[in-house]
Amino acid sequence: MDSIEVEKVRNVAILGHSGCGKTTLTEAILFNAGAITRMGSVMDGNTVTDFDTEEIDRKVTINAAVATCDWSGYRLNLIDTPGFINFMEDTRGCLRIADGAVVVVSAVDGARAETQKLWKYADEYSVPRIVFVNEMDKENANFQQTIEQVEKLFSMDAIPLYIPMGEGLEFKGVVDILNSKAYVTKSGKSEEQEIPPDMADAYENYRKKLVEKIAELDDTLLEKYLETGELTQEEITTGIRHGVCTREFISVACGSADKNLAITQLMQAITTCLSSPVDKFNAVSVTAKNTKDGSEVKLPPVNNAQLAMYVFKTIADPYAGRLTIFRIFSGTLRPDATLLNTTHGAKERVGQIFHMLGKKQIPAKALGPGEIGVVAKLKETLTGDTLTDEAHPVVFPSVRFAEPIISYAIEPKTKGDEDKVSTGLHKILDEDPTIKFHRDPETNEMIISGMGQVHIEVTLHKLKRKFGVDVEMKTPKIPYRETIRSTASVQGKYKKQSGGKGQYGDCWITVEPLEKGGGFEFVDKVVGGSIPRQYIPAVEKGIIDKMKSGILAGYPLVDVKVSLYDGSYHAVDSSEMAFKIAGSMAIKKGVIAANPVLLEPVMKMEVIVPDDNLGAVIGDLNSRRGKVQGVESQAGGSQKIAATVPMSEILTYANQLHSITSGRGLYSMEFSNYEDVPHQIAQKIIALAKKEEEEE
Repeated sequence: MDSIEVEKVRNVAILGHSGCGKTTLTEAILFNAGAITRMGSVMDGNTVTDFDTEEIDRKVTINAAVATCDWSGYRLNLIDTPGFINFMEDTRGCLRIADGAVVVVSAVDGARAETQKLWKYADEYSVPRIVFVNEMDKENANFQQTIEQVEKLFSMDAIPLYIPMGEGLEFKGVVDILNSKAYVTKSGKSEEQEIPPDMADAYENYRKKLVEKIAELDDTLLEKYLETGELTQEEITTGIRHGVCTREFISVACGSADKNLAITQLMQAITTCLSSPVDKFNAVSVTAKNTKDGSEVKLPPVNNAQLAMYVFKTIADPYAGRLTIFRIFSGTLRPDATLLNTTHGAKERVGQIFHMLGKKQIPAKALGPGEIGVVAKLKETLTGDTLTDEAHPVVFPSVRFAEPIISYAIEPKTKGDEDKVSTGLHKILDEDPTIKFHRDPETNEMIISGMGQVHIEVTLHKLKRKFGVDVEMKTPKIPYRETIRSTASVQGKYKKQSGGKGQYGDCWITVEPLEKGGGFEFVDKVVGGSIPRQYIPAVEKGIIDKMKSGILAGYPLVDVKVSLYDGSYHAVDSSEMAFKIAGSMAIKKGVIAANPVLLEPVMKMEVIVPDDNLGAVIGDLNSRRGKVQGVESQAGGSQKIAATVPMSEILTYANQLHSITSGRGLYSMEFSNYEDVPHQIAQKIIALAKKEEEEE
């Protein structure tokens, strides 16, 4: 591909809920642009952008993919993004570098909860967008109803640039409101025609609405429109672009991606309405920070400016190595360049550079401002990093991805594969910043966390496919604690005679509870040499070791004070080991006598839900032994619930919240404190622990 003027570049994210036709639309655009010779199908598993094995098997987009094509003098860098709730953080990362977006809405199903969330992500990065009403050829398609839903959902006027000629099986083309033409698709090709007489009134109504909306945005145009009742074609075209780029209204196109109907008209809308890198810079003023003095640096999209590029995606390939996908904001990148990773302060050697067409890489001689490209085998660079020339080090703020909301314990099916699990997952972490992996120091379990159960399942399938290690998922162990609620004095005596030298250790201790968070306190009150000084540390060690392994159910004992006040010894048979065992026996007896209880971790939660789901979500939290602390209204028809809930009740809460709110609910949580486990539940936990101990 040759270089192209930056004003002719369009970096376009394709957004929408899972199953609305994003990947098929991307395929149709690539076909119409001549980048591919035939359209693939999601069902057949042969599309350009859904090339991952998991995507092909599940028939759903899991990873954002870039496909570049040239059409009508423009370069379209299309980003086919995930719309399934578990993978939408990847979409968020891509919107960081997009200059525009096409939001795909089904003419049958309308916009779903996921579309609302994606719309908010686009708002975060001030991304102009147009709506494409897809599936106009399907039974029960309703263009007007879909437009009305879009307006209500996004609180903006939706202004059609194209309206359908027929709906459902009768859909055959569109009327172009801007250019006053009709386009009918015959034998796969779009033919220009005059507007049919039976659509003249509809055309006039939509044309009037379009012109009036544009006039409202400019006092001069409004004055002219009120005087003459019309605007020039150039004024209308410029006004549409201005209105979309400033997000004053939503421009709407329609068609059928599956049948490739009216897709060329959508492509025209993309080039007419959506921002170029120059428009985006003028609207938002792209800036970065100078790493030397912290000053703000403006980065105009100019070829001969300093080179600055942002990495928005990484692909870990066990054979090709790491693939780094980036957007250039200023300057020009050429092969064999040495760059500085200003995020980590590391130099990187860039070899060959490429455009992307799904998994296919197309060599590039140079990549200018606004371009999206990929390089292979960078050593230090990951998603969110900035690359610049060494003479002008600047750094972009990286995307703050949401924290994982669900965790599972994993263990390899083959013993001895623990290292392979860790190595493989850490490589996968390079390409997916929303997956977290660690070993729990208390339970010694390997814990993987992600944005949902499907997200974790896909990651583990990828681990097996790419790195050859198979694991099992289990619910993580809850880090319970044990403590006491009263005081007791007990004896721990260990005496063993086996002919020859025996073992003898004898100690008396008092156990008493400490305040919450008090930990462990050991007090030596022995007087008169009833226990020799050299054996007292052994008693303490025996107590500590037993406290670590627990008394009731095998969980650590906390917030306990132990006073050693008496005992006895044998001149020959006593030893450190004997007193260590005696200390262990004493603490066990003491805890049992001092009203022991089981403690559970309680999480502090914030749950944001739509108004109409508030009651159901609060009811669900109450059923999980949650305590609602308060409810606060949020913008956009949402409520924020503050609550505390036992950890054991919300290990898989993401699944339930998604079900209750149809994917519109969000939540975050952090550790709050430990509280007593209710007696009935504690008895079950203790019984289960004893059963597991017996089986071992």
